[in-house]
Amino acid sequence: MATKKKNLKKSAKTATAPTGTATAQPQAAQAQAQAPQPDPTALTIADLKNLATILDVASTRGAFKANEMAGVGFLYNKLQAFLAKMAPEQTPEGTAGATAPATAPATAEGK
Repeated sequence: MATKKKNLKKSAKTATAPTGTATAQPQAAQAQAQAPQPDPTALTIADLKNLATILDVASTRGAFKANEMAGVGFLYNKLQAFLAKMAPEQTPEGTAGATAPATAPATAEGK
C-alpha cells in the first residue's frame, strides 16, 4: 500500500511540474523584455549637485584662470538656481513631517 501512495505522489508531481515551469519562464521573459532600461547617460539631481560641488572646489583651489571665472560663475549660478527650483518639488514630503513636530513643542513651551 505504501508503494502505491508513493507512486501516485510521484506521478502527480511530474504531471504538474512541467506545466508550471513552462508557463513561468515565458512570463518572466516578457516581464524582463517590457521593463524599461534606465538611460546610462541621463543626469540626475544628485549628479547636478555633485557638479556644483566640483565647480566650487575647483574654483577654491584655483583651477580656473581669471578670464574663465566669469563663465564658470555664470554656469554655477545657473546650476544653483535650477537646483533651488527642483528642491521644493522633492523635499516637502520629507521635511514637512520632520520639522512640524519639532517646532510645535518649542512654541508651546515658550508661551
